[in-house]
Amino acid sequence: MEVTKMKAHEIHEMLKKGDIGVRELTEVFLDRIEKIDDKIKAYITVNREKALEQADRVDAGIRKEENTDVLAGIPMALKDNICTKDINTTCSSKMLHNYKPPYNATVVEKLEEKGAVMLGKLNLDEFAMGSSTENSWFFTTRNPWDLERVPGGSSGGSAAAVAAGEAVYSLGSDTGGSIRQPAAFCGVVGLKPTYGRVSRNGLVAFASSLDQIGPITKDVKDCALVFQAITGFDPKDTTSVNTPVPDYEKILDDNIKGLRIGIPKEYFREGISSEVKDRIREAIDVLERLGAICEETSLPHTEYALPAYYIISTAEAGSNLARFDGVRYGYRNMDAEDLISMYSTTRSEGFGPEVKRRIILGTYALSSGNYDTYYLKALKVRTLIKQDFDRAWEEFDVLVTPTTPTTAFKMGEKTKDPVSMYVSDLLTVPANMAGIPAITVPCGLIDGLPVGMQIMAKPFAEDVLLKTAYAYECHRGFEITAPELEVN
Repeated sequence: MEVTKMKAHEIHEMLKKGDIGVRELTEVFLDRIEKIDDKIKAYITVNREKALEQADRVDAGIRKEENTDVLAGIPMALKDNICTKDINTTCSSKMLHNYKPPYNATVVEKLEEKGAVMLGKLNLDEFAMGSSTENSWFFTTRNPWDLERVPGGSSGGSAAAVAAGEAVYSLGSDTGGSIRQPAAFCGVVGLKPTYGRVSRNGLVAFASSLDQIGPITKDVKDCALVFQAITGFDPKDTTSVNTPVPDYEKILDDNIKGLRIGIPKEYFREGISSEVKDRIREAIDVLERLGAICEETSLPHTEYALPAYYIISTAEAGSNLARFDGVRYGYRNMDAEDLISMYSTTRSEGFGPEVKRRIILGTYALSSGNYDTYYLKALKVRTLIKQDFDRAWEEFDVLVTPTTPTTAFKMGEKTKDPVSMYVSDLLTVPANMAGIPAITVPCGLIDGLPVGMQIMAKPFAEDVLLKTAYAYECHRGFEITAPELEVN
């Protein structure tokens, strides 16, 4: 098998046996990026020289048996809203097109301690605001399954790079589905952790009460390994929760007999593709054959999650993006005649249309005449959504749903209608609103395009999520691998 198609745990065995060196491995991936990324457009920055320096250091450590971690020497990449010291962190925005942070995000430090090799930074919707990676200031990323379709968003580059074999795994961020939706569209595994489980220190904030960093991988075992590496309490993040971290790899087995699975009827309503529903029901049949007990349930406030999310997230975005004013860092209009015009021209030129739209919406929702009508009401709806999930956990261990209403849509199909684009997050937003963990795992194809099954669990029950997803993956009866791309 080509090494670019292999999983991290498989490559680890090769490195351990000496079948391949880390530098050689890294060069294989850098060569792959050079040959096919002009088609995919996953990478904004390729970290060639520093990646090879990292590879040489890890090689030396492996030879001395000083670094035996399963992720040591594994080439990976990061969504470009995760800070990397002295390496561009652009958020796919003109506002930060040449910004080099003076520090690494906590997740980057954790992975470097494990010996990860960072290949580069990946494309996203500007400031993580979008569902298709068409809002990037740089370029649009394409789906490896069909180059005329979107990879999803906002972590579209992160999912496309893994699916196309341009990285073994990647990290993305998830505010309303931005890991899970692109992972589903690209046929890979994506995990949104419990809010507070993974440090947000060094993540450029979109909506601070919703954002979480998580892994995108080729299979569930890799997901567990990467998640293990990045999770844990961080005093640098005031939202980080100090709670015990299980050994996620050890809990992976295919025994889910007696697992109680809820099937929320609101996630199978009108607007969800009938073919997507069929794939999910087939996946549920697999779980039942493994001994899980599956029953229909209800989360009655689900229909209000999307509108409430777009009020809360845009309100927080308006506050978070106020720091980008041309004074301290980032883009600045140099022709302004005075301070006020410098602020206005810098922000009007530095932000793209979707970011402006959300800042305006958030500012409106927080204005004195609208605060109670919109923002406060949205917070109350958020509480009701969380209470729906709390009641569900009294009966069920996990909930199973589709990840997305449809398979990947064509580029340009939804760009002129923001509301239809927002509906892409219909099934993923509730987990962020409730702060619970959720994973997507590929569960089939429709007309040659992948479908994702979403599994949700109560807060800090990622072990149950991973175990359920792993059991399904072991018994689904097929492999999902992106089609071959022509190499230049």
